[in-house]
Amino acid sequence: MRARVLIVEDHPTMREAMRMVLADEGFAVDQVADGGRALDLVASDRPDLVLLDLNIPGISGTELLAALKGSSATSGIPVIVVTAEEEEGRRAAMRAGAEDYLAKPFSPRALVRTVERVLGGSAPRGASP
Repeated sequence: MRARVLIVEDHPTMREAMRMVLADEGFAVDQVADGGRALDLVASDRPDLVLLDLNIPGISGTELLAALKGSSATSGIPVIVVTAEEEEGRRAAMRAGAEDYLAKPFSPRALVRTVERVLGGSAPRGASP
């Protein structure tokens, strides 16, 4: 089995679409709809990568990113921000420590390439497919 990916996305259709694409590529996938549940899951069962929507209920995606990157226990977990926010959101996410950024809508191929690149560490920080 390939790496474990945690999808943090409040929209059920988008969350399921990302899960299906990544599962078809052999990734183990966990999914949650809000920031609080994401923090709980990361603490109990550390993922290899987090796909994070910025616009989620409860603890916002921005707050969750700051919490993950601000803790020595989780700062090494790569985070790819996946959101509909355009360039301003991308810049803020990258400054906050995200490894990459995918603007919705994106293709399944772009999702897989970005996940593989970030997990492999072969792309410059902030590169987009």
